[in-house]
Amino acid sequence: MVVINGTPVEADGLKLTDYLEEAGYSGKRIAVELNEEILPKAEHENCILKDGDVLEIVSFVGGG
Repeated sequence: MVVINGTPVEADGLKLTDYLEEAGYSGKRIAVELNEEILPKAEHENCILKDGDVLEIVSFVGGG
């Protein structure tokens, strides 16, 4: 089980980029924190989610 933004999710073994696409984050400006450390965008493709991981995903919204 992976915890994403405080919610337990069955995402063990998924590539982070696949999860982001399935969850509708694809193409959006986001920041990802994995286990309390910022995960550089260049590493998203190689990141495989595993049991016990904790993710925080933040979308940037423009406006004023």
